[in-house]
Amino acid sequence: MNTTNTPTNIIVGLSGGVDSSVTAALLKQQGHQISGVFMQNWEDDDNDEYCSIKQDSFDAIAVADIIGIDIDIVNFAAQYKDNVFAYFLKEYSAGRTPNPDVLCNAEIKFKCFLDYAIEQGADTIATGHYARKEVRNGVHYLLKGLDQNKDQSYFLYRLKPFQLERAIFPLGGLEKPEVRRLAAEFNLPTAAKKDSTGICFIGERPFREFLSRYLPTKPGPMVDDRGVQVGEHVGLSFYTLGQRKGIGIGGRRDNADGTPWFVAGKDLASNTLIVVRGHDHPLLLTQRLAARDVHWIGAAPEPGRSYGVKCRYRQQDAEGWVQPSSPEEGTVTDATPASASAAATGAEKPPSRIEVGFAEPQWAVTPGQSVVFYD
Repeated sequence: MNTTNTPTNIIVGLSGGVDSSVTAALLKQQGHQISGVFMQNWEDDDNDEYCSIKQDSFDAIAVADIIGIDIDIVNFAAQYKDNVFAYFLKEYSAGRTPNPDVLCNAEIKFKCFLDYAIEQGADTIATGHYARKEVRNGVHYLLKGLDQNKDQSYFLYRLKPFQLERAIFPLGGLEKPEVRRLAAEFNLPTAAKKDSTGICFIGERPFREFLSRYLPTKPGPMVDDRGVQVGEHVGLSFYTLGQRKGIGIGGRRDNADGTPWFVAGKDLASNTLIVVRGHDHPLLLTQRLAARDVHWIGAAPEPGRSYGVKCRYRQQDAEGWVQPSSPEEGTVTDATPASASAAATGAEKPPSRIEVGFAEPQWAVTPGQSVVFYD
């Protein structure tokens, strides 16, 4: 576990889930001076049937009471709306598919929360993320969590070294079943609580229903790979590459064997959605991509050298490499890259764009998502 040997003043981000609950209990057991903070990052519909904020806050308070620590409820809703949700809507309006959890970690949990904790006199903050860090020659590096099914380093890649320096991840060396077992051992009320899924401010509600509150529908043609219209979409913002469900055309339309349809592209200029039949259709496969808004932890990777690369959270590392790319060069798609671990420090300022190549074609590489590199 990434904890210090001497007692320190640590503020734990208590979300009301089992992971952060065990994080706080472990640190208290180790003799650290612990307090908790529940971050309220969303207010628009916190009384909605799909919103769990109220119950989560009750659970966080109950956990703090059992552990025997103080807890504050701190409202970061304004910062979240300005720095995370506004970006989320802007990206979807442009036909891209952002991951707000990545930005939430960089802008809220490890910025607003970290600043608040330091103001309160904390030495470090702790979260329930499944990730680890390692100090090499005084520099803090981000590493994967040992539980490969729960590893969350993908969502943390935008953290800066000074943010990593002031954060610890006590669950990084544990697997989820062990965390559940510890929660029961500590008699925590969250021991059997279901893990949250999806985007935090959307919860379990239908995604299209939520998005339609904020973005206008703009119907247009839905065409196949030959340009033949096969249906009508409700608005390009409401679809993502690789999507299969909710497209609105049956699997057997003009196709006797019922091969399913997948979203394969968007033409914003003509407001056209491109769909294809079959999971492995060539339009769903990408051999290379262009990425912007580059952020490396430590040094940039060596051009041409193979690294492990993820284009989405739930995928195995793919073999890939990186080289600088000028804005004039041809691109396949855009994403936001970063290194989850680097071998050296003192790199020159990275280029604004890079080109990424893969040993094997990648499926449904989606504009707006993050491409993350692992050394």
